[in-house]
Amino acid sequence: MKILVCISKAPDTTSKIAFTEGNTKFDENGIQYIINPYDEWYALVRALEIKEAGNADVTIITVGSAADEAIMRKALAIGADNAIRIDADPKDAYFTAVQIANYAKTNAFDLILTGKETINYNGSQVAGMIAEILDFPLISQASKLDINGSSLSLEREIIGGLQVVEVAMPAVVSCAKGMAEQRIPNMRGIMAARTKPLTVLPPVTADELTSFVSYSVPNSKSAVKLIDPMNMDELVELLHNEAKVI
Repeated sequence: MKILVCISKAPDTTSKIAFTEGNTKFDENGIQYIINPYDEWYALVRALEIKEAGNADVTIITVGSAADEAIMRKALAIGADNAIRIDADPKDAYFTAVQIANYAKTNAFDLILTGKETINYNGSQVAGMIAEILDFPLISQASKLDINGSSLSLEREIIGGLQVVEVAMPAVVSCAKGMAEQRIPNMRGIMAARTKPLTVLPPVTADELTSFVSYSVPNSKSAVKLIDPMNMDELVELLHNEAKVI
C-alpha cells in the first residue's frame, strides 16, 4: 500500500506576525516555521500508524523552496519513508494542488492524506482540488480512518452526530481532530532522517488563480473590565451599550 501525505510549512504559533510592502507581503524575518500541525499530528501520524499495522510505504510531499527541507526532515524523523519537494513558490491552493496531483498521477498512490486546513491560511481547499484533478473520491475532515482490504471506513463529525463513510481506494482524505495523536521524533528517528531520500522535482506549468491584495492583523483585544458581582446594573449596561451583545 502506498500513502502520500501532503505537508506544508506554517509559522510557529508564537511568531510575531507582520507585513511589508504596503501590507501586501508576509514578513518572514525572524519567523520560525513548523510543519502545519493538522498535516503532522493527524495526516502524517495516521499514515504511520497504518504503516506500522501492515505493509505500507509513506511518502511526504510539499510544494516549496529549499527552506522547507527542515520541516521535511522532521517528517522523515517521525517515520516517513520518502520525501518529495516540488521546487516552487506557491501563491495559491490551485497551483499547489496541481503540483501534488501531477506527482500522484504517475506514482499510483492508494491513499492521499492532508490536514483539514493550514493554520496560516485556513482555506481547506487543497484536498478537494487534488481529488477533483485526479478524479478520486474525497472525504473531508475525517476524524477516524480504518483500512478494510481495498476500501476505507471513515467517520466524520456532523451536526448532531457522526457520519460513517465507506469508500473504495484510491481516495483523498483530509484529516481532523481525533484521527491520531501528536508524535515527537526520537534520537534514532532524527539520525535516520539524515540518510533518507529527499527528492527535488521541477514544477509543472499551472495557473495561479488567486492573488492577495492586502493583509491585516486582527484588532487588539481590549482590556479586561472587572465588575463587582453585586453590581448587576453596571454589567448589564456594559453588555448592552459597549459590548452590544444584548
